[in-house]
Amino acid sequence: MAAEPRVFLDTNVLFAAVLSETGGSRLILKLGESGAVGLWVGSRVLKEAEAVLARKAAESKAVFALLLDQAKVSVGPSPDQAALSQARAVVDYPPDAHILGEALAAEVDYLVSLDRKHLVGNPRASELPFPIGTPGDFLAWFREHLEGA
Repeated sequence: MAAEPRVFLDTNVLFAAVLSETGGSRLILKLGESGAVGLWVGSRVLKEAEAVLARKAAESKAVFALLLDQAKVSVGPSPDQAALSQARAVVDYPPDAHILGEALAAEVDYLVSLDRKHLVGNPRASELPFPIGTPGDFLAWFREHLEGA
């Protein structure tokens, strides 16, 4: 693993980071801002986040854009058929399978999500090259990564 872990953020994590200045999701963005981690999203994640913000918190769109910029969030490549096939073998729900495909295409070290229905705790996720966890799970993983460095 690289010195700077590559971390993929699901839509719900971005939304939580916009709404709460003190939660784990915002702390992960601060780690990106400091250069401690490299943060990644996919184009579908961005589209979903923008749509959710437009529906639920339109006044937060500027904050969202500023947070992504400050945290140096990169947009990964679109997943190829191999990544999508691998993702579909793990997640049955097509929208979440596509997001998982985006994380695979970005070759990340960790996928952070708040989706406990399809992603976090999915028993088939052990087949993936990276763990999936909540912001709290990731922060614990990151602490262990720091201690081992």
